[in-house]
Amino acid sequence: MTLTQRKTFTQGQKKLGEHVSLKKQKLVDIHQALNSDPVGIETLRRAAVTEGGLLTDDIRRKVWPKLLSVNVYNLPAKPGKDVRENHKDYNQVLLDVRRSMRRFPRGMRVDEREVLQEQLIDIILDILRRNPQLHYYQGYHDIVVTFLLVVGERMTLALVEKLSNHHLRDFMDPTMDSTKHILNYLMPILEQVQPELHDFMVRAEVGTIFALSWLITWYGHVLSDFRHVLRLYDFFLASHPFMPIYFAAVIVLHRSEEVMSTDCDMASVHHLLSQIPQDLPYEALVTRAQNLFTQCPPTQLAQSAALQRRHSIAFSSFKEFQITTLRQRPDSILRQQLRKRHSTHLALPTPTSATPTATKQLIKMAVWGISATLGAAALAVAQTAMDWAPEFLLRLF
Repeated sequence: MTLTQRKTFTQGQKKLGEHVSLKKQKLVDIHQALNSDPVGIETLRRAAVTEGGLLTDDIRRKVWPKLLSVNVYNLPAKPGKDVRENHKDYNQVLLDVRRSMRRFPRGMRVDEREVLQEQLIDIILDILRRNPQLHYYQGYHDIVVTFLLVVGERMTLALVEKLSNHHLRDFMDPTMDSTKHILNYLMPILEQVQPELHDFMVRAEVGTIFALSWLITWYGHVLSDFRHVLRLYDFFLASHPFMPIYFAAVIVLHRSEEVMSTDCDMASVHHLLSQIPQDLPYEALVTRAQNLFTQCPPTQLAQSAALQRRHSIAFSSFKEFQITTLRQRPDSILRQQLRKRHSTHLALPTPTSATPTATKQLIKMAVWGISATLGAAALAVAQTAMDWAPEFLLRLF
């Protein structure tokens, strides 16, 4: 090995060691934030945004509920058998879910996928039934399935319902006017950062419709690698509701040379931009989107007449939503509260009073239930559930 090769190898080892060290520190920070009282929500947001996001699905199952202020020990019941009866959106939801096979992991057994698809239909219809102010849109199922694959049916109900009433609220109006309003932020961002690119796209009359599916599915519909989807979900859950449009802007900026090298007409530019690359430098783009949001906040961009004409529910409710997330108790306290409620009101048997046979049967049912819905992730979820106490399993199944 030459001196140059040894130097390169040493530098590579040093970077690897630094990366491992940062990852370990992030795990420690997340653990401490989850167990502090109140929960260290700012630390969790920072972990979700910084390099690597939340690292593993096991961590996401613990942190995502905190980012959305959801009590995992007080989850909604599974949808009833009548949730599909006379539901005005049933046929459209059914069609969309049936077409969503590529959103499930490759190699997943057909019967496992079918169980998840049935759950996906019921979750969507149940959320819409309980929230009549929300209106279904095509692409909503792409968001719901992402949560379902990570956290399971009942937690997905709670997380997506909260998300739908906050971050996704503008997309769920009866018309697309609010969604178009958010898309309209894209061009002013480009104008602030790279006026020549903005002018080129204006001359091409390409508009912003190419970014519609990016925005309303949080990129879940257009990215083929589930790891990249999860990385962006970490980022968006910890950020302002308008962050996905800033991320759209940095994708276009990243491809500026490519865009300006194509013919300056609507068809050519739209075709190019609608084909999102799968090898994007996600970490660099996340950092750039954050910086752009700070440099060109929505309030500053909204000073233009085109962006003042419409009121954003997600925007106006975000500050209050952030405040509610700061008041959360750690899971250890929530678990104690649940146990107390059970002992005083529900008189459920405690683990010590259960017979060994009953306890084994409970664990067997839990693992079977999770396996039927999460396939390869079953053991990890089951272990997490067992760590969170048998009462959680009783509520989950």
